[in-house]
Amino acid sequence: MATRAPTLKLASGYEMPLVGFGIWKVPRETCADQVYNAIKLGYRHIDGAWDYTNSAEAGQGVRRAIEEGIVKREDMFITSKLWNNYHAREHAHEMAKLENEAWGLGYLDLFLIHFPISLELIPFDKIRFPAFWCDKEQTKVTPLSKVPISETWKALEEMVQTKENPNGFVQSIGISNFHNQLIYDLLSYAKIHPSVLQIEHHPYLTQPDVIAMAQENNIAVTGYSTFGPLSFMELDYPSAKEVKPLFETDVVKSIAAKHGKAPGQVILRWCTQRNIIVVPKSNSVERLKQNLECCLFDLGEDDIKRISSLDIGLRFNNPTTLARPIRIFP
Repeated sequence: MATRAPTLKLASGYEMPLVGFGIWKVPRETCADQVYNAIKLGYRHIDGAWDYTNSAEAGQGVRRAIEEGIVKREDMFITSKLWNNYHAREHAHEMAKLENEAWGLGYLDLFLIHFPISLELIPFDKIRFPAFWCDKEQTKVTPLSKVPISETWKALEEMVQTKENPNGFVQSIGISNFHNQLIYDLLSYAKIHPSVLQIEHHPYLTQPDVIAMAQENNIAVTGYSTFGPLSFMELDYPSAKEVKPLFETDVVKSIAAKHGKAPGQVILRWCTQRNIIVVPKSNSVERLKQNLECCLFDLGEDDIKRISSLDIGLRFNNPTTLARPIRIFP
C-alpha cells in the first residue's frame, strides 16, 4: 500500500500534506509523467508556480491519475504562486486565472505571492515566463514597479472561494520569501489570514526566528531547497560548489547510520518533525519513495539540535545576485 504523508491543518481549515512533490526544474517534456508517477507512489501534494513554466504538464499528470481512478480531485493539494510581474490587482487576477486554467483541475488549493517584489508588467504575448528579466536573452533585469503588497494581498483575497464569493477558484492563500516585519505588516490589514509561508530552509540556512514568528501566528511553514546546495549545483551556483554537500557532512551521515535511514530522509525528518512542510523532487523512484516515507521514524532531540548546528546563514535563492540587485532579505 502506498505511503501517505501526515497533514497539517491550515488557518483556512484545509488539510495540507507535510510532504509534497516539488516541480521546480522538472522539464516540461517529462513533467506529466513524473507527477503521475509521484501520485501512484502516494504523493498527494504538488508544489508548482507560474514561474516554473510546467503547470499545464503537471496538470496533465494529475488529470491522468484522476481519470484512472488512482485519486479524486479532492484528494490532491495543488500549490501555485503569483509571479512578480503581476502584482497589480488586475494583472494578479489575469495571471491567476491563466494558471488555474493551465492546471485544468477547477481550482487551486493554495496560491502564494512568490516574492515580495513587484516588477513592471511584461505582457503575456511578449514573454510568457519572464523570470526576473525583461528580454528573452535574460540580460536585462526588469525594473521595479510601485505596487504595495497590500494591493496584491487584496487581489488574492478576492480569489478565495467563500459563501460570499462562490466564483472564487482558490481555497487558501499565503506568501513566499517574506521576512518577519513584512509579515507583521500584512497581518495588520489582512482580512483573510495567510495560511502558509514558504521559505528557503535547510541545515545551512535554518531561519529560526522567521519560522517561530510564522508558527506563533498560525501560519504553516513550507521549506524549499531542503537539501541545500544540491538544488543549486545543476544551476552552476558558485556558492553551492564551495560547501560540502549536506548528505556528506559527518553530522548527517552519523545520524542516518544510527537510524538506518538515507541522509535525505534524515534532513526531511528534521523539517517535518518540527511541522515544516517539505517539497523535494527526485528523478529516482526509489528516492521519491524514501522522501515520502520520511515521517515513519523520529529523530531524537539531540539529532535535531546537531543538524540545526550546521547553520551558516547560507542563502542560495537571493535576488541580490542579479545584475541589478533586489535586496529583500536582512
